[in-house]
Amino acid sequence: MSNLCALERVNGPATVKGRPVRSPKVIRILIADGQPIFCQGLCKVVETQADLRVIAETSDGAEALKLVREHVPDILLLDAAIAGLAALRVLRDVQRSAPSVRTIFLAAEVETPVTVEALKLGARGAMRKDSPADLVLKAIRCVKAGQLWVRRDEISDVLQSPGKETSPWLNGPLGRNLLLTSREIQIISAILQGGSNKDIAKEVGLSEVTVKHHLTHIFDKLGVCTRLELALFAMDYGRFRRGSADYAQHASASSPSH
Repeated sequence: MSNLCALERVNGPATVKGRPVRSPKVIRILIADGQPIFCQGLCKVVETQADLRVIAETSDGAEALKLVREHVPDILLLDAAIAGLAALRVLRDVQRSAPSVRTIFLAAEVETPVTVEALKLGARGAMRKDSPADLVLKAIRCVKAGQLWVRRDEISDVLQSPGKETSPWLNGPLGRNLLLTSREIQIISAILQGGSNKDIAKEVGLSEVTVKHHLTHIFDKLGVCTRLELALFAMDYGRFRRGSADYAQHASASSPSH
């Protein structure tokens, strides 16, 4: 059963003629989690933040979907192990019925096939449920600002999760014509290991500016905007994970290295 957070009850939004007035600066959050203690703890943390407000909470997947449609929150914090309607089903339906809602997937472990699938379905972030409170708050603000949230040091863990399959269409012409240079493949491989631009520059013997330049070209070629999207793209292809020598030779032949 859903509950309004204490913040909403005590310090509810301002009203005009009895109707609530939503401040554009306040990030409205819906928590869908099977652990009441987690919900209560997060509500208390949010109470201290002027720009955040938990509007409702629930422990049931079906009700979470109902509340999303009713309130259209800015952020949905969705527990991977929520009761009732499965979390991935909730996420899929949210993407269809309320695409403006940005979901952060919460799980006991990030490096699982379920988390990977959640990111593929459109979750804008994934994090462990035992993350520090300040990290959760940072993730909420980053996702609301349009960013994807998976800590850089967790990207490689996500990509190493078992049970992933390569989508059939990726074996077609698109998969054979990426036209990546050997240097770009090297940089992508380093990203899959969680390397920062500074780490990659040191590893491949380039300046950070040059690495950023290569990343811009990689993003343009693959149609991605962030390191996480790049990592998920590479994961789908499975090329870098398998270390395919044939792919490297094809990419090198398609465009001169630099």
